[in-house]
Amino acid sequence: MNRTTRLLVFAAIAATAATVGHLTYRSMEPARAAASNAAETLMALTLPDLQGKEQALEQWRGKVIVVNYWATWCPPCIKEIPEFAAVSRKFADQPVQFVGISIDTADKIEEFRRQHDVPYPLLVANHETLRLTADLGNAPQALPFTVLVDRKGGIGYAKLGTLSETELEGRIRELLPR
Repeated sequence: MNRTTRLLVFAAIAATAATVGHLTYRSMEPARAAASNAAETLMALTLPDLQGKEQALEQWRGKVIVVNYWATWCPPCIKEIPEFAAVSRKFADQPVQFVGISIDTADKIEEFRRQHDVPYPLLVANHETLRLTADLGNAPQALPFTVLVDRKGGIGYAKLGTLSETELEGRIRELLPR
């Protein structure tokens, strides 16, 4: 193959790759838009705390927000909450805010909070609130489900199932300024 033919083949391959890349990027736009909308829906969430006072997640914008959906009747949740409490204490002097959103009643959540010395706000939710997590990556709407919101209000990480203390710390550090 002569030099001109090789250059034409190379140019054709490069043009094809550029076109495929562009089309792939454009096909991802709806997913990015949905994730952005889900993040805004989460940040717009306002739920009562254990005293019945409405708390908006928006009040913590600018921090890394660890949002943990859980319930007092959920064995994996009960297992991970002490580790979440420990990690929240480790990051107490950092721009990090933990928030527990429990699918339960305020009196059961308060009893759990006292027994397990949970140092961060616990908010009361219902199954309708849990349905909102489907757009965040929790299609089965199961517990526990944790979302880390970055300091700009975007989704930095989401996981269905338990997070170990080490994994949680690492994920938070990834979202903190260096």
